Order: sequence, then C-alpha cells, then structure tokens
Amino acid sequence: MNTWIAIGATALACYAVKLAGLLVPAGALEKPLVRRLAALLPVALLAALTAQQAFADGRTLVLDARAAGLGAAAVTLILRAPFLLVVAAAVLVTAGVRAMGG
Repeated sequence: MNTWIAIGATALACYAVKLAGLLVPAGALEKPLVRRLAALLPVALLAALTAQQAFADGRTLVLDARAAGLGAAAVTLILRAPFLLVVAAAVLVTAGVRAMGG
C-alpha cells in the first residue's frame, strides 16, 4: 500500500471521528455514565501508552531499566511526592540501573 494513501485514509478517518463527535446530541453527553467514562478515558489511555512504552520492545515483552524507573515513579506517586520529584526519581533509577548494566 502506498504511504500517501495510508496517510490520506488516516486523515479522513480522523476527520470522520471528529465529525461524529460533533454530531452527538448534547443530551447524550449529560448522562452520568458518559461523564464518568469521559473523565476516566484519558487516564486509561495514558496508562496503556506508558505500559506499552515501558514493557515492550517491538513485539516482545521486556523487563529492563525502564520498568525499574516506572516502579520508582509509582512509589514516589504513592508517597504523594511533587511531580518533578517523581520524574527525577524515575530518571535517576533508570540511569542507575542502566549504568550497572541492567
């Protein structure tokens, strides 16, 4: 398949999804279930992206320094540390594990 055909098809599909969202009646968006799902969906997508980036290498599952950094970030989040400290802990642990050959 030609790359430009794929790009064009993707652009049209994105436009169609956006148009479909605009055509949804306002009453449907006011339902409590829809509001809860709309609030949780970005969190779920970000968690899935983070897991895919941390535990996958192509088509294989890996546990390397990225997983250790993610664990350090999770611990600092549980301890309610500020965001910059969470990022710093993840970076330091990831770099430390890689420096040790992990």
